[in-house]
Amino acid sequence: MRFLLDTEQRAFAGSLHAMLRAAHTPAVVRDWSRGDHASGRALWSRIAAAGVFGLAIPEEYGGAGPRPVELAVAFVELGRHAVPGPLAETVAAAVLLGAPPAAGRFLPGLAAGTDIATVAAPAEGALDTDAASVHLLVAPEGLRLSAPAPGPVRRSLDPARRLTPLVPDGELLTRDPPYDRAVTWARLATAAQALGVGLALLDRTVTHVGQRTQFGVPVGSFQAVKHRLADAKTALEFARPLLFGAALSMRPADVAAAKLTVCEAAYATARTALQLHGAIGYTAEFDLSLWLTRARALRTAWGTPEQCRVLVLPRAPG
Repeated sequence: MRFLLDTEQRAFAGSLHAMLRAAHTPAVVRDWSRGDHASGRALWSRIAAAGVFGLAIPEEYGGAGPRPVELAVAFVELGRHAVPGPLAETVAAAVLLGAPPAAGRFLPGLAAGTDIATVAAPAEGALDTDAASVHLLVAPEGLRLSAPAPGPVRRSLDPARRLTPLVPDGELLTRDPPYDRAVTWARLATAAQALGVGLALLDRTVTHVGQRTQFGVPVGSFQAVKHRLADAKTALEFARPLLFGAALSMRPADVAAAKLTVCEAAYATARTALQLHGAIGYTAEFDLSLWLTRARALRTAWGTPEQCRVLVLPRAPG
């Protein structure tokens, strides 16, 4: 089955691509990694003004959603440009806070970009708590408005993704949050980001091997290099319809299959990109590293490959 974006969706993706390319996101990511959020917040506001977060928020609260297909379109571009911040977490928060009275209190700010949300379970860290203004803890008794626990921030492989536990108390917002639905939306957003990351890595690698020479010819002319790039391209293109098919159905198993397939394709593309760039690919100063580390982090965010496989192919009892 072919999933083709319509004219409006392609125009939306194109406008986001142009805006993010002009924002020089590698510099924004490096600022964010140092804890300087000024440029990232400014970019977040522009993304919100483009309507991205509103795609997960109903119209009565300032959004335009729920529109999962358009959300996936947008998040591909966010991943393509390595935009930092708790992007999928803000989407998850919009779903968790979707019922009154919390909806009227929080959703307009999330849609407008004046608020940034992060979400954590009790045993997990919350992403970018120092940048977020809304900290949600999914506790056994329900959804709580929490705060970061004191102590150092835990850094991950991706320097722009920093984790902090939330304190296990705070205002109880609802006793029955739609956690499973929020996870499905967050997985869709994560998978879409991963597709964008993989496409960016592939584009950068194709450009690099076309410019780098060995034995007097471009490295990209070698048959082995062509095969590696063709494999990466094929994996990403086969993953794309799974992503948009899952966005159409929003069935948890479909979204889990899409996340598994897209993230594995992006991770494989990252390994190919690292190998074909050679030693320069290992340096943190080279912009490629921003996408390499993001591919690795997204692979386990909102569901490891093993957790997604269980949803797609449940184990037989006994």
